[in-house]
Amino acid sequence: MVWVDGSITADASAGSANVQNVDVATARENLAELFGKLGSPRPAVVFAGAGGVDTDDDAASLRELIAPFVGGAEITVVHDTRLLLAAGGASTGVAVIAGTGSAAWGTNAGGAEARSGGWGYLLGDEGSGYWLGREAVRHSLRQMDLGAEPDELARGLLDYCRLGHPGELIAHFHQGTTRRYWAAASPVVFAAAANGHAGALAMVDRAGADLAAMAHQVAVQLGLAGPIVLGSGLGSNVPALQESFKRHLAAKGLDDVRILDRDPIFGVPLLVADRAANGAG
Repeated sequence: MVWVDGSITADASAGSANVQNVDVATARENLAELFGKLGSPRPAVVFAGAGGVDTDDDAASLRELIAPFVGGAEITVVHDTRLLLAAGGASTGVAVIAGTGSAAWGTNAGGAEARSGGWGYLLGDEGSGYWLGREAVRHSLRQMDLGAEPDELARGLLDYCRLGHPGELIAHFHQGTTRRYWAAASPVVFAAAANGHAGALAMVDRAGADLAAMAHQVAVQLGLAGPIVLGSGLGSNVPALQESFKRHLAAKGLDDVRILDRDPIFGVPLLVADRAANGAG
C-alpha cells in the first residue's frame, strides 16, 4: 500500500515474503510481483511488518530483500504486533495476535518494550488457530481411546479432514499437513462451542485465558493499564474468543480492550507520524 501526503495512491497484494514460510527465492519473486503491481514506486520511507521478526538479523534479512525494489528509501522492518497496535490507534499499549499463531508485544511511553509468546507452534502459540485445531484432534483421539463414538466436535473435525475414523487423524496430523491447515480447522471448534459442546466451550475459554495471560504479562512488565488491542484472523473475527479474552483480562483488572476491525497495515501512518515526532529521518 502506498501513501502520499496521507492518502492511499496504490494498493496491491502478492504472496508471502516471510522467509519463515517461503524460501528466499520465492520471497524475492513475490516482492517483485508486489512492487510491479504498485507501479514501481519510489518512496522515501518503507515500513514492513512481518511475523517472526524477533531479532535484528531477522529485520536485516527482510530489509535486504526489499531494498532492490525501493531505491534509496529508508526501510523499517517491524513485527506484526507493532503494526497491529498502531492500527488500533495507539502508540503505547499491548498488541495481541490471535491468528494461525499467537503473540503479545507492548511498548510504553519511555520506549521500553516487552513480549510474551510468539515462539512458534512447536513451543507455544497458545490460543491460536493452530492450537485450537490441535486440541480438537486430541479430543477426538481421547474419545476414541475411551471407546466412545465420535461426538459433534470429532465428527466436525473428521468432515473437515475428509476422514472416516478418528484413528486416521494420527497419520493425517503427522504426515503432509501444515500448521495453517490445522489452524483452518478452528471454525469446527467454534461451531461446536456455539452448540453447547462442553469440550469445545472449554477450549475457547482456555484460548481466551491464554491470550489474556500473555497480554497481562506484557502490561505488568511495562506498567501499562492499556490499551490492549486484539487482532489478526481469530482475534478480529470470532466474538466467542473476544468475549473470553475480555472476561479474563477484566478479572486481572484490565478493561481498556480494543478489538481491531481493520487490517494492521493501516497502522503505518501512525508509525510514520511517531517516527517524525521522535525526530527520525
